[in-house]
Amino acid sequence: MSLKIRLARGGAKKRPYYRIVVADSRSPRDGRFIEKIGTFDPLKPKDAADRFVLDVEKAKAWLAKGAQPTDRVARFLDSLDVAKRAPRNNPEKAVPGKKAQERAAAAAKAAEAAAAPTE
Repeated sequence: MSLKIRLARGGAKKRPYYRIVVADSRSPRDGRFIEKIGTFDPLKPKDAADRFVLDVEKAKAWLAKGAQPTDRVARFLDSLDVAKRAPRNNPEKAVPGKKAQERAAAAAKAAEAAAAPTE
């Protein structure tokens, strides 16, 4: 049985509230879970003390048993220095697509052609 430490959504429509749970990876997101170890309320300000609550001892115990945190939970655990998360960096993501590069090249060529006759 592969275990995940993940977020289970609760709350009303457009008013999310998440429980941090340990669950079997095959169970549904909001379905059956093994244990609730914390909460996360994204609507509260980032500096609010009760925006993110986690039982650190339980989290460490489940990590020792082999539970894998999801990316968002791994960020929370990293902020508490419970588990290290490797930073991600994808510089290719910021590069414009092929069509945008073609349009930019065409615009530069047109600007160069417009500037040439005035000289």
